[in-house]
Amino acid sequence: MRILIIEDNPDIVANLYGFLAPKGYVMDSALNGYAGLALAAQNEYDAVIVDVMLPGLTGIEVCRKLRAELNNPVPVLMLTARDTLQDKQAGFDSGADDYLVKPFSLAELDMRLRALLRRARGMLSTQGAMRFGDLSFNADTWQAARAGQTLALTKTGYTMLRCLIREAPKVVTRETLEHEIWGDNRPDSDALRTHLHALRQALDKPFALKMLRTIPGRGYKLVDTDEAT
Repeated sequence: MRILIIEDNPDIVANLYGFLAPKGYVMDSALNGYAGLALAAQNEYDAVIVDVMLPGLTGIEVCRKLRAELNNPVPVLMLTARDTLQDKQAGFDSGADDYLVKPFSLAELDMRLRALLRRARGMLSTQGAMRFGDLSFNADTWQAARAGQTLALTKTGYTMLRCLIREAPKVVTRETLEHEIWGDNRPDSDALRTHLHALRQALDKPFALKMLRTIPGRGYKLVDTDEAT
């Protein structure tokens, strides 16, 4: 999951990075509302975590602008020390999808983010499991299988497959895949091509249907029928 954190407390940001990064999250962050809104306009995120009390634009204003001006449906989780019913109503009325009161459990935040993603994508998920056609991937255990056969992948292969099955059957751009794997430290070489070749060997070689397709000029996608393009 690629998420945007809009939070002006550097300690909270550091804690979020420390807890979520090992779980496979890719994160960008902004310390004020204007910077956060700019990042949301420039990039695609699976979820946004936004503090209510921010320099510049408040979290409420950020959320309203996301919905009204950018027409962005990205799931939004609000963080705040304000816990009255009126405060929560203001957050939800601005377009937020969930509301977490400080101090909060990082494990609970992780659970809420995953729930937001499941609802947003309409996925059936059991213990982090995702399915597309005869392919399954469990994001909690990092296990993948096709037609009941376990796939032996590298860590990078699992990362790419998680991104592709999460978006399936939509096209995933080359830039998105590179960001999933390397974040902002993308290699200069064409390393992605090598990793894609290895993923194809594991995912498609034993099967008649080749699920991983290259869409020229656009990126890559998973298909579950021969007719899909």
